[in-house]
Amino acid sequence: MAYTIAVAGKGGVGKTTTCGFLIDYLCKRKQGPILAVDADANSNLNEVLGVEVDMTLGEIREEVARAEISSANPIPPTMSKQDYMEYKINSALIEEDDYDMLVMGRTQGSGCYCFVNGLLQHELQRLVGNYQYMVVDNEAGMEHISRGILPKVDMIILVSDCSRRGIQAVGRIAKLVHEVQMDVKNVKLIVNRAPGGELNEGVMEEIQKQELDLLGVLPQDELVYEYDCAGKPTVQIPEDAPVRKKLIELLDSLDF
Repeated sequence: MAYTIAVAGKGGVGKTTTCGFLIDYLCKRKQGPILAVDADANSNLNEVLGVEVDMTLGEIREEVARAEISSANPIPPTMSKQDYMEYKINSALIEEDDYDMLVMGRTQGSGCYCFVNGLLQHELQRLVGNYQYMVVDNEAGMEHISRGILPKVDMIILVSDCSRRGIQAVGRIAKLVHEVQMDVKNVKLIVNRAPGGELNEGVMEEIQKQELDLLGVLPQDELVYEYDCAGKPTVQIPEDAPVRKKLIELLDSLDF
């Protein structure tokens, strides 16, 4: 079973960029095979990595759920729903040189998806056994993990900006992890976009108040903004850029 790292945080704090850097870090250190999963409803991990997405798992889930009531059932009569789900997930898998990627996407329809979610969970469990690592970019609510659709998590990296409110937000995510009884041994905090790479006393007090384990602080780096504005994959930022250099240092300190 793959060692699973989940990255979580509220929108706009650089969570997805940090997740992309983590995937690139593992790839360059030959830690593969790696499965990248974009489980954020606002999916844009593919833009950070520079890959195109043709199909999401949300679209597959909806298609299979509609098959029971549709007069134009897309599932061949000789194929079971589970076999069809496996076929579609394999089709949705984006294969790059150093990693594969799946995008969860959103379900647009209404109604009960319990049975289809069970099929999706089964197929992801089957697939993840082929990888050394799985890295998941989550939304703040960590919906797919808390509902058991994605496999068990070994490490959670919480990403926040350098504001007290940002720290409070990831504190709530940490409490959610405890409330849903996720058995995670390592929950680490990375504070992003800190001017000069330093935190003031008030933010440090909030980190202690929220009982968060601070892994480290990433500096504000204008290169991230410039690459985003130019539509260039953020993972192409040189490794000696301040934000990447510091993140590599932090990741080197982890045991995974």
